Amino acid sequence: MRIQAVLPDESSTMDPQEPVRLAVLAEELGYETVWLPDHVLPPAEYGEVYGGVYEPLVTLSYVAAKTSRIRLGTSVLVLPLRNPFVLAKQVATVDRLSGGRVTLGVGIGWDATEFANVGAEFATRGARTDEGIRLLRHLFGGGGPFSGRFHSYTEGVFEPRPTGKVPIMVGGTSKFALRRAVSLADEWQGVGLTPAEFAEHAAALSTSDVSAGTRIDWRGGQETAALAAEFARAGADSLAIHFGAHTDYAARLTDFASRAQDSGLLPRR
Repeated sequence: MRIQAVLPDESSTMDPQEPVRLAVLAEELGYETVWLPDHVLPPAEYGEVYGGVYEPLVTLSYVAAKTSRIRLGTSVLVLPLRNPFVLAKQVATVDRLSGGRVTLGVGIGWDATEFANVGAEFATRGARTDEGIRLLRHLFGGGGPFSGRFHSYTEGVFEPRPTGKVPIMVGGTSKFALRRAVSLADEWQGVGLTPAEFAEHAAALSTSDVSAGTRIDWRGGQETAALAAEFARAGADSLAIHFGAHTDYAARLTDFASRAQDSGLLPRR
């Protein structure tokens, strides 16, 4: 099971260097991926509900310059809030700058007010996400004419192209998210599931090549390590952990790494 970390990005008073320092530490400790959340203009203060104070792709480009091995991802970027052409350009650029280490995690979003704030259509967000993923794949693969319900063009040159395939991860636990993962993605990430619930949801992916992972919050060293072992037994391909507030994050990140190394979930370094 691949062990991953969701970087803190919920405090506007946090030193902007802190996520970068924590990503460097995560790489040193053997974590496989670091993720960043995304909210563009939420209707309430950033905190437990809304993450993404620092824009994830811009931040990951800085993380890329300070690291060399660890993968860089969004968990999750709200795709229908964004222009997919600009998003494709950003993702491809960060992927090239990082040496092919980007995983694009996407979701459809859930806050109608945030959509209204930025002038995005809430009712069609699922369809826009599906078409957006297809458009991203199309552009990453070399482009050419594209005809869709929301976006079309006949002539256009897309560069830079990723040097390899950019894995796309779909987040969410609805039946629609699972269908989207099977038909359009490489990875799926559930949130807020018990190991038994995870196994039930992941069963919907069993006939596909989609990697099934989950995301949990820190619950203390011993409890989190025990829960990680349960998810491993439930068949999780990856486990992403949010270690809480940035002030406690480094100690918790290090504590779990030690426990995971003892149990064989992380290699010793």
